[in-house]
Parts: sequence; structure tokens; C-alpha cells
Amino acid sequence: MTRSDSGKDITVRIAQQPEADELLGRSPLAALVGMLLDQQVPMEWAFTGPFTLAERMGGDDLDAGEIAAYDPEAFTELFTAKPALHRYPGSMAKRVQQLCQFLVAEYGGEASAVWTDAKTGDELLERLNALPGFGTQKAQIFLALLGKQFGVRPTGWRAAAGPYGEAGSHRSVADITGPDSLAEVRAHKQEAKAAAKAAKAARTAKTATTATGTGAATAAARARQGVKKGAKK
Repeated sequence: MTRSDSGKDITVRIAQQPEADELLGRSPLAALVGMLLDQQVPMEWAFTGPFTLAERMGGDDLDAGEIAAYDPEAFTELFTAKPALHRYPGSMAKRVQQLCQFLVAEYGGEASAVWTDAKTGDELLERLNALPGFGTQKAQIFLALLGKQFGVRPTGWRAAAGPYGEAGSHRSVADITGPDSLAEVRAHKQEAKAAAKAAKAARTAKTATTATGTGAATAAARARQGVKKGAKK
């Protein structure tokens, strides 16, 4: 993954740290691990994680076989040592190890084998979605990242990536090429979060209103029923 389909060296600026970005550009496993870590922490923190992990393991790259066979407790310590690699270092250490164990079992430990021979975007999305820790959204974002920045573009990749595959968008890490685009992506995420919060509040208010209306109607019905009973007496 060190070169795109055009033969040019790949340069990414996701982690906003030269050494970490250099590793992401040349290591398929580092890119996958960074994507796995990209939840509930700043994007730069997540994608710097693979570089920090490689350093703590005493190497300049990550090896799926080595991680898969690592003692679980010792591997967790690599994540929890300060500064921690994630907000939830214990659970993420487990997920990274599960990912690598899956890659060893299904792809001979080669992360790039997940996408190198995928014929279509849908096929690649299915493969990514099968990875431990990768739900549909994460799989679509990584598919968009592969297409937009790593030159991995099977037929229909943009459609398979959904809105994250749109050209010129600023929705996800797939669109980060430097500080300015990082700020745009972060702003988009904040707007989406605010919109989701407002929609939730609106639904809650509607439910409360409906419940109040139903309660009032029930009370009125009971009152009418009481009047009728009183009249009969």
C-alpha cells in the first residue's frame, strides 16, 4: 500500500504527525488498526495509535501474526501504559488482537489481502464488514478511505461507500488531507451530532405531548363516565 495505482508514493495526513502518517501510508495493517481505534476519541489520536503501538512493540511496523499470538494481558499493558492508546485501552486492545487473529485465520496475516483482489465495491464492503470491530458505517468509511487516498477502487466503490464515497465531501477520516480538511470534517461531525440531538429532543417532546394528550383524554372520558353513572342514580 506504499504506492497508488498511478505508481506514486502515498502520502496521508490523517494523524497530523509525520511519523504516524508515514506508517499509515506504507502499512495496510496500521491503517486498519487506526480505523478500528477511530471511535469515541479524536481522529488524530486514533490514527496515531498504530505508530505508538509499533514503537512499544519494538518495531517500525505492525505484524498481525505477532499481535495475534501476543499474551493478552501483556498486550493490554501496551495500550494502558501512559499515555494510553485510547480512552478505553483495555477493550480496544482486545479488539485489535481479535482483528489480527481474524486476519491470520482468514487472510494469512496480510491486511492488504482484504482488498487487493476484491472485484467490486460491494464485495469489498462485505469483507470489511466481516472484520471484528467493523460495523457497516466503519466499513464504509474505510472503503472510502481506500478509494480516496490509497487508490483502491474496485468497480462501484463510491456507491458501496455510501455518502462517505462522495467526491468533495467532508464527512469522515477518508476526507482528511491536512489541518484544514480535518477542521471541516470535525465541523461536519459536530453539526451532525447537534442535529441528531435536536431530533431526539423533538421525538421526546412529541412523545410527552402525546402522552399528556392521551392522559387528558382518558381523564375526560372517565369524568364523563362518572357523570353518566351519577345521572343513572
